[in-house]
Amino acid sequence: MKRSKLLPQIALTAILGFFALLMSVPLLLTFTNSLMTETEIGMNYGLIGQMTDVAAGGNTRFVNLKLLPDWLSFGQYREVLILNSKFLRMFWNSVGMVVPIIAGQTLVASLAAYAFAKLRFRGRDKLFLVYLLTMLMPFQVTLVPNYLVASTLGLMNKEAAIILPGVFGAFGVFMLRQFMAHIPGAYAEAAKMDGAGEWTVFRHIAIPLAKPGLAALAVLLFVDYWNMIEQPLLFLEDSFKQPLSLYLARIASEERGVGFAASVLYMTPMLLLFFYAESYFIQGVQMSGIKG
Repeated sequence: MKRSKLLPQIALTAILGFFALLMSVPLLLTFTNSLMTETEIGMNYGLIGQMTDVAAGGNTRFVNLKLLPDWLSFGQYREVLILNSKFLRMFWNSVGMVVPIIAGQTLVASLAAYAFAKLRFRGRDKLFLVYLLTMLMPFQVTLVPNYLVASTLGLMNKEAAIILPGVFGAFGVFMLRQFMAHIPGAYAEAAKMDGAGEWTVFRHIAIPLAKPGLAALAVLLFVDYWNMIEQPLLFLEDSFKQPLSLYLARIASEERGVGFAASVLYMTPMLLLFFYAESYFIQGVQMSGIKG
C-alpha cells in the first residue's frame, strides 16, 4: 500500500479509536463506581448542585470522577442480589416479557416478511405500505389505542397487554423483508422444480439464509423491550409485575452505590447478547438496513 494512502487510514483509525474510548468512559465509570463504598461515592458525588459562589468567599467544589476505587467493595452487589429481592423479581419479570416478544415477533415477522418479499398476491405493496406507516408514527401516538384495546379485552395489569403488541410489531417485518428480498430466487425455483412447496422453501431455504437478519432483529428487539418504560407504566399498575427497567428510577438518592451496581447488572445481558451475536448482527444490519 502506498504511503500516501496509508497515513490517512492510520489517522482515521486513531480518531475513531479515540472517540470509541471516549464513548466507553461512562460504562467504565459505572462499573468502577459499583465497586466503591457508599461513603466514597458520597464524597465523589455528594456535592452535585451544591457548589458555592466564589464571589461570596466560598470554595467551588466539582464532581470527582474517579476510575479506581480506594477500597474494593462488593456490598452493593450483595444488597442488590441477596438482601433486596425486588431486583431479582423484576429481573425475571423482564425476562418473562422480553423473551416471548422476541420469539413471537421473530416468528410472525419472518412469515410476513417472506410473504411480502417472495409471494405475489393482490394488494401486497399497499399492505406493506400500511406497515411502513405504522412505523412512522411516534410511539406515544399508539399508546392510547393500545390502552383502549387492552382495557376492552380485559388485559389491563396483565403481561399480555405488553407482549401481544410487541409480537405483532411492524419493525421486524420491515427489517426481514428487506433481507429476504435479496435472497436469490434461483434457490426457490430449484426447490420447487424438485416438488417443494412454499412452506418447505421457507423452512429449508429462506430461514437458514436469513439467520444473520434474525440474529440482528433479536438483538435490536431485546435492547428495545429490555429498556421499555412507557408500556409497563401504563399497563401494569401492580409493582410486583413491573419489569427491571423501572427499578433504577426508584432507587433513592442515598443509595448511589446500589444504583451503580444495579446499572451494571442491568446492562450485562445486553452486552453479553451483543458480543455473542456481534458478527451476525453486523452482517444482518448491513444486508437489511443499508441495501434498499
